[in-house]
Amino acid sequence: MNEEKDRAILVGLQLNDGSSFEHNLEELESLCQACDIAPVFTITQSLDAPHQALYIGSGKVHEVKEAAANLDADLIIFDNALSPSQARNLNLEIGLPILDRTALILEIFQSRARSREAKLQVELARLQYLLPRLSGMGTAMSRQGGGSGSRSNKGAGEKKLELDRRHISHRITECKKELQTIKKQRVTQRKSRNASQTPSVALVGYTNAGKSTLLNAMLSHYGNDEITDISHKKVLQEDMLFATLDTTVRKITIPGKPAFYLSDTVGFIDKLPHHLIDAFRSTLEEAIGADLLLQVVDVSDPYYREHMCVTQDTLNDLGAGDIPMLIVYNKADRLPQFAHDLPIVTGNHIHMAAGADLGMDALADLILSNLFGKPVTMELLIPYSQGSLVHRISEAGEVAKTEYQNDGTYMQVTFTPSVKDHALMQEVASYRIG
Repeated sequence: MNEEKDRAILVGLQLNDGSSFEHNLEELESLCQACDIAPVFTITQSLDAPHQALYIGSGKVHEVKEAAANLDADLIIFDNALSPSQARNLNLEIGLPILDRTALILEIFQSRARSREAKLQVELARLQYLLPRLSGMGTAMSRQGGGSGSRSNKGAGEKKLELDRRHISHRITECKKELQTIKKQRVTQRKSRNASQTPSVALVGYTNAGKSTLLNAMLSHYGNDEITDISHKKVLQEDMLFATLDTTVRKITIPGKPAFYLSDTVGFIDKLPHHLIDAFRSTLEEAIGADLLLQVVDVSDPYYREHMCVTQDTLNDLGAGDIPMLIVYNKADRLPQFAHDLPIVTGNHIHMAAGADLGMDALADLILSNLFGKPVTMELLIPYSQGSLVHRISEAGEVAKTEYQNDGTYMQVTFTPSVKDHALMQEVASYRIG
């Protein structure tokens, strides 16, 4: 027997701020679907500024209450972040659980978290969101208080209502400590990868742009070292917002070419709660520490340019805005003007379709050309005082000849320089001879 979904009324407030109001409402519906909630009606209002106490006008609140009663709604979802007092007042006026966009995204993240790290990050974000909303929230703090559908007894709503500020603050501290321990382990893993001189590439972009599909397609094409069956290496891919939360790192080995690490990171979204940006900072450090970023864009989405701006703004917030980037216009096969000519490469931009297996070789070539330059053979004379430099050169290049001369160590070495070797190449240039 199928459980009945929660029924929600969506409320959108259009402000004179130039934002994409219709797009925001469409995205809110998609977020509901990703959370297994059925939107049954949408009510909108235009104001110069949000109502200080109720977000929308009092007359519109009455309209929402009547619609909820007539349509047997279980909860009300607002298109933007509500202040704690607004959410509390709306709950008292309407008598149903109130969710805003932030709470809805947190619901999705809670249901999708799989690893210990992701679960801790989501719990931390939820607690930070909950803390200022404790006083007098009643059923407004939990959809469990009023929902009658499939989610009426799910989640941690009841448990959170029993926690006071001291307990929540204590748990926030515990989560941060546990995440710090995991972060240290991740740093150790990253150092191990860096020690191998293998560069890293991170997939970034708006949620549901096709990052996981692209990672799986790369694995299908090029495998992982000598592994034939790579099915266990693939990640979940679904046509859904925030299908995956956990960062996945895979080694891509193209026959006859240098290898690189490819990581899939959590997708971005407009108005991503700051709690989540902060909580997921350690996971997103795979992007912060990458040598090259691939911004995956769903070019078939009419709002893809806005999505690119959101991605760039988020990367800037994370301190990753200056990392070299390739733009991957994915799902281009859905557009008639590109469908028969894929792939199309223009500079560091590529139109392709990972899901249709169009453009993988061209993308691989583009990645490699950005990561690795042409082989360079050098003759070097390194002073004996720079013994550590000799060791680093031996690790980074292919040494054909070594002689210990009066003035230092003579080396004939061939580099296939990657972005990782840029600083080393600059350093050894002063010791070049011949």
